[in-house]
Amino acid sequence: MITRDESSKSFSIKARLKSLEFAWDGLKTFFATQHNAVIHFYMTVFVFLGAVFFDLSRGELLAVILATGLVWSAELFNTAIEKVCDTVSNDFHPSIKFIKDVSAAAVLISAIAALVVGVIVFLPKILTWVGCF
Repeated sequence: MITRDESSKSFSIKARLKSLEFAWDGLKTFFATQHNAVIHFYMTVFVFLGAVFFDLSRGELLAVILATGLVWSAELFNTAIEKVCDTVSNDFHPSIKFIKDVSAAAVLISAIAALVVGVIVFLPKILTWVGCF
């Protein structure tokens, strides 16, 4: 594990690669332990298949990528925050409930933003495809 003392050392490719290994381990653990990760994964695949099918413009694709990344990041941070809270105490505590609720709300807000992006980008294309426009 990289310690705080290592931050003062000179740049090391080996240390950077080790950091990537830690991140990869985090993703593997996230997918192995979080049911929402599977839902997000399938939704992400569905969205990007739609992006290919509807041949999104660069700008549309960029918006979809950023919105998707926002949801993934929020979900990962939420999971980390919940794990820290559970490590601190398994008993009910109003402050921990507040922290967990607010971090879950961040996921909700990012998901709503992604949904709005999806509607703006995909709805006109879907309506044209089904013959409504």
